[in-house]
Amino acid sequence: MKRTSSLKYHFGIKLRFYPSDKQKEMIKQNYGAQRFVYNQYVGAGRLIYHVKNASKVAQVNSGIPFMMRPMTKYEVDQAQTLLETQELIAKHRNIRDKYEFLRAKEIDSLAIANAIQNYRKAWKNYHQLGYGIPTFHKKRSDWSYQTNCTCQGTKEAYLDNGSVRFIDTKHVKLPKLGNVRIAGLRSVIKDRLLNHVATRISTVSIKKTADDQFYLSMQLGSDIAFTKKYAKTQSQIGIDLNLANFLTTSNGAMVANPRFYRKSQRRLVQAQRVLSRRQRRAKKEGRSLHGAKNYQKQRLVVAKLHDKIRRQRQDFLHVLSTALIKNHDIVVAEELRSKNLLKNHALSQSISDAGWRTFLTMLEYKADLYDKGFITIDPKFTTQRCHHCGTIMGQNGYKKLTLKDREWTCPVCHKEHIRDWNAAINILEKGQGIWSNHTRMKKAA
Repeated sequence: MKRTSSLKYHFGIKLRFYPSDKQKEMIKQNYGAQRFVYNQYVGAGRLIYHVKNASKVAQVNSGIPFMMRPMTKYEVDQAQTLLETQELIAKHRNIRDKYEFLRAKEIDSLAIANAIQNYRKAWKNYHQLGYGIPTFHKKRSDWSYQTNCTCQGTKEAYLDNGSVRFIDTKHVKLPKLGNVRIAGLRSVIKDRLLNHVATRISTVSIKKTADDQFYLSMQLGSDIAFTKKYAKTQSQIGIDLNLANFLTTSNGAMVANPRFYRKSQRRLVQAQRVLSRRQRRAKKEGRSLHGAKNYQKQRLVVAKLHDKIRRQRQDFLHVLSTALIKNHDIVVAEELRSKNLLKNHALSQSISDAGWRTFLTMLEYKADLYDKGFITIDPKFTTQRCHHCGTIMGQNGYKKLTLKDREWTCPVCHKEHIRDWNAAINILEKGQGIWSNHTRMKKAA
């Protein structure tokens, strides 16, 4: 049987499911076990990291090779700690032998294996990509853990024959949890299940959100395409993202910015004030927040408001990105550096509310999924350049346009421009040149 990574097509699905009270307790138990194992590894790994760094610093500061001088008492203690920690890491291969509670029948062994794998990935990201060293996972109001679908004794994987499998279109069987009722199964997956199309389930994430909703995320793989490719339209479009309107296209169309967070901000602020008061009251009376019923009720109210905003934004971005990819063969957008944009404190909230980064990610994977083209270009001069004659404002003595200049007239060709529409046209022209070069190189190869 092929590994999931070697399969030609990959697809992800997210389903809401409805566990019983007993299953909810088991989900929490597995989340706690996975978090405990990960934190045990992080604690040992961070200690080794800091001890090694301390040894290097001591060697540099002394000016004498570390192995040619007597060790101080501090260094002896640190070395002893390092050896003990390394032994602890070695024993962690059998961590369930060290901690007997991890062998409880309710705990999924693959959840523990995924915790160890995630720890190793975190250090790999530190060494190869420059991320920070792994940090401890804190207790949260949302729980999640990962498991895997195994297909032992079968020659071909299907949606209904693994350790994680669909019983029918309304129920899924999960390791340890048993059967759970699901909702919202997409037609593309339903058809593959009913027609018995070879599809492998790999990693499965089980999650409870802060507003007490349960979701099941699955990674699927197959040698048969999950979706049909959209027909070619011989149309290309450039898009300029902005805050006044969510985007303006090169053909002059504008999409209004829905501002979901701004519209719900008043209700959210009021709910958060009540939550803050209840938190202060519980602390003043010496009660834990976990046992403070009024606090927990209000926490759910706030969490549900946040989740509503998230779902509204996500639905808007999905509908818009699908429409753009479906109706155009090539979509060109400006390359955005979200971290830099969010440093502008006057606009950071509006930029976060718009969800530009998520939108560009959707365009990218949908273009790949439906065999369309999507590229991002350097936005330099796209808003300052006249698309008609090529004059760049801010150069050769011409006054540079400011953010207040939404409409302007070119001083050379006297062409009147709507700022965002002109920028979208420039983005498309720049992208067409890059796409032509990319296509030429691809054919030559």
